[in-house]
Amino acid sequence: MASQRGRRVNAAPRVLMVGTALDGRGGVAAVLQVLRAAGLFERERIAYVATHAEGRRRAKLGSALHGLWQAARICLQARPAIVHVHAASHASFLRKSLVLLIGRVSGAQTIFHLHGGGFRRFAQEEAGPVLRRWIRHTLEASSRVIALSGAWAGFVHEFAPRARVEIVPNAVPLPVSRREGRAEAGRILFLGRITPGKGVGELLKAAALLAPQHPQLRLVLAGEGSPHDLDWVRRRARELGIAERVELPGWLDGAAREVQLARAWLFCLPSHAEGLPMAMLEAMAAGCPVLASRVGAVPEALRDGADGLLVAPRDVPALARALGQLLDDAGLRMRLAQAGRARIKMTYSTDIVCGRLAAIYQQLAGEE
Repeated sequence: MASQRGRRVNAAPRVLMVGTALDGRGGVAAVLQVLRAAGLFERERIAYVATHAEGRRRAKLGSALHGLWQAARICLQARPAIVHVHAASHASFLRKSLVLLIGRVSGAQTIFHLHGGGFRRFAQEEAGPVLRRWIRHTLEASSRVIALSGAWAGFVHEFAPRARVEIVPNAVPLPVSRREGRAEAGRILFLGRITPGKGVGELLKAAALLAPQHPQLRLVLAGEGSPHDLDWVRRRARELGIAERVELPGWLDGAAREVQLARAWLFCLPSHAEGLPMAMLEAMAAGCPVLASRVGAVPEALRDGADGLLVAPRDVPALARALGQLLDDAGLRMRLAQAGRARIKMTYSTDIVCGRLAAIYQQLAGEE
């Protein structure tokens, strides 16, 4: 009987973590998959609950209601010491703010983990006065707010001055194998949702400008997109005369993503807004030279000229010039690829990030 009681005690979660479905697609799901694969869930006795899943509206609503019920049950019955939510904007924020409220009522320490490049606009422009106050209250009432970079931490301090902010970047595993000899000349890879906000339109225009001087140029736009956005990409590629140079392989799982990163001469993510994009970190870890736009936490992870190249968002001429540099200069590609991989090993490895999260949990557990 004593051993059974011991197993029940050991099985009780120390941390309730809430986010999107672990088998989902997108940056937050990728972050969570890395943390789980690194063993953080087992070491810290984390019970995971998803309040979001891909699918039709009814399926999403069902997932949200079921996840909220599960989170409330764990908070009120198992009484975890810490409730840690991964949140972005709009419905994601509303769901997670409710979970944090339940966590506070149950006596738990709470962590609001901020993701999503659109959160600043959501909080400052899109939210009405009542919702804006609730966002500020949620941030300031949390035991800790985790921001992905110094820039995002600065925004949180500005928007919610009493928030207690910690900076923890996204983690990315470092592949054992390198890419030498496998890249294909002129192959430009984009990984992300196929939308105008990811800079896909600017990337198509830049590729069209470069195509006459680069007969081997191919643009691989890998990721999910709505039928409307995919039709727009195909139509725009035809209008620009580069339809035969554009590939749309759709969403890629981990193995397929590794293959595409190995084949790419360079990786490009010219987004209009970002948090800390996992696709960019994965490209750096894979030893693929990276070009990205100067938004969100990107400039802190990718230092212009040192670990990769940065351009202003929406600046097609600058994007074309930087792409041309990388296409034409093998030495530059090699130097940036090596530096980017070293940057990941030093700052964004799973050991470093998981250790930082474990330290925050330990600190909060001492504040109970």
